[in-house]
Amino acid sequence: MTTTLAAPATRPTSLTLDDRLALASLAMDDRLARAGLAVDINSAHVPVDPLPEITIPQPPAAAPCPYRTPLAALLHRARVRIQADGWCRDALFDEAGAVCPVRAIRLEASSRHQADGACHLLLEAIKRHWQAETVPSWNSQQTSPAPVLLAFDRAAELAHTRNL
Repeated sequence: MTTTLAAPATRPTSLTLDDRLALASLAMDDRLARAGLAVDINSAHVPVDPLPEITIPQPPAAAPCPYRTPLAALLHRARVRIQADGWCRDALFDEAGAVCPVRAIRLEASSRHQADGACHLLLEAIKRHWQAETVPSWNSQQTSPAPVLLAFDRAAELAHTRNL
């Protein structure tokens, strides 16, 4: 009679936290891959409508600034802003985004000193061609943006000739 000796029972080693996390990660990867495959299979028969083409309106190309002096360039940018945003007559700005000449200059200026200089030049250009005491009082007398844009052109030319 032969007797077999059973191997001594070994206790399994306990897994560390990192080992258990790695095994759980592998199990989750497998479950996610199977779920993704199931979605692909279950939705293969569903017709797909093409997405409508969405076009984003492009802002109008800004006119290149013809002036190299800072105040002339500022007055040109303020003129372009009034053309783009709209002209406001009796307030600094309105709900639609339109701006008055002083507000346009302030928005485009890099400093208060620069804005003040541009406003003085604009007032000087206005006084040369129209009867006015201040830019806001002259602006409120206008009936269209055409004279305002012309005043900006004349003020920019004045700043350019003075090299300001």
